[in-house]
Amino acid sequence: MLLTGTHPRALDDKNRLVLPKRVRDLLGQPEVLFVTPGPDRSLWLYTQTDLERLAEKLDQSPATDAEARVFRRLYFAQAESVDIDRNGRILLPDRLLQFADLKQEVVLIGVRDHLEVWDGIRWRDYVEQHAPRFDAVAENAFRK
Repeated sequence: MLLTGTHPRALDDKNRLVLPKRVRDLLGQPEVLFVTPGPDRSLWLYTQTDLERLAEKLDQSPATDAEARVFRRLYFAQAESVDIDRNGRILLPDRLLQFADLKQEVVLIGVRDHLEVWDGIRWRDYVEQHAPRFDAVAENAFRK
């Protein structure tokens, strides 16, 4: 699955996020997504299959790796499954909204195997800060 694009959205008064139809189609029209905390005060959205893939990758760290244990505990303890209603909406849990400091205006971005939800202003600031470094970051990303 290749999730891409930037989708400005607005949360409704019940903190529901409407997923674009194109995104739902790419996800395979799932009935449930998992909302998790993400870096940079974002939320990550995964299908169950992709979250299980991530979990398998995390399980490759030894049980003695203290940082991996902390991450797994904080990450999976806060992850929550959410239903996708017939209108393509998901209800974002209050504690995760607070974690990401999301207001009404948000941005949904595709990041290959998952989606991220960002506060609209914070996303614009992130792009402004990092876009000038795109070439350098790209070179380093392909060296690994």
